[in-house]
Amino acid sequence: MTEGKIVKSLSGFYYVLSENGIVYQCRARGNFRKRKITPLVGDDVEFEAENLTDGYVLNILPRKNVLVRPPIANVDQALVVFSVKEPDLNLQLLDKFLVHIEANRIEPVICFTKIDLLGEHETKNMDSVAEIYQSIGYHVLFLSMKDKKTNDKITPYLKEKITVVAGQSGVGKSSLLNLLNPSLKIETNSISSHLGRGKHTTRHVELFSVAGGLVADTPGFSSLAFSHFTKEELSDTFIEISKAGEYCKFRGCTHLAEPGCAVKQAVEDGDIAKSRYSHYEAFFKEIKETKRRY
Repeated sequence: MTEGKIVKSLSGFYYVLSENGIVYQCRARGNFRKRKITPLVGDDVEFEAENLTDGYVLNILPRKNVLVRPPIANVDQALVVFSVKEPDLNLQLLDKFLVHIEANRIEPVICFTKIDLLGEHETKNMDSVAEIYQSIGYHVLFLSMKDKKTNDKITPYLKEKITVVAGQSGVGKSSLLNLLNPSLKIETNSISSHLGRGKHTTRHVELFSVAGGLVADTPGFSSLAFSHFTKEELSDTFIEISKAGEYCKFRGCTHLAEPGCAVKQAVEDGDIAKSRYSHYEAFFKEIKETKRRY
């Protein structure tokens, strides 16, 4: 048996990149279906193939993590791509992406695109936004598809890693990948003036070779469900809230109404951004209501 990594899944076929750099088209053995196991893009697998188009995936090696949407395994980091205009920046949605990424123990890199559309005053506001996330410990990049230095800003983050490119529709994810690797020629669409958001141009998950690593262009979407979250897990996905929470008076503090809450004090002192805390409150309420419906 040979080891490799699934780099594309399409119409029941799995395209496996072998250790020697050759891609084999494979099917999954029938026992996967019986065991209710689905091979995923990003899976490290054992396979056998007599030729390039007639192989079989025999075994899936242990996974580091699994994302449900997009369905991909063993992700090292996420480029979280949000435009500052067209569509306008939505910080609550950005924090929702970050929460889901943190929950899967994936390293996020925040990429703000279309900065060439900003005026001087708007640029200063974005600097303040960037400071919030940099103070937490996140890497923040300002990008423009018109800037020749964009490649140089991103490529150091990609080498020898599996990276997902995630974000709202129409923010420039596919354009960014085309810039990094022009041979990809991924389909892109402009923003719908009627709806104010981009059309979905990516219809399947595939890992592309970019800058010495593997990058997934993932389907665009504008909402994320909290169906797999508990209220207790939420604070762990807000790094600064988790750290401050260690000094709360009561164990299991929800950081909402309890006395002696170090998190609420940190918000008052300006050590935790009010926007981040308000999003924590909103997500907590959303999780509570989601669990009630179940």
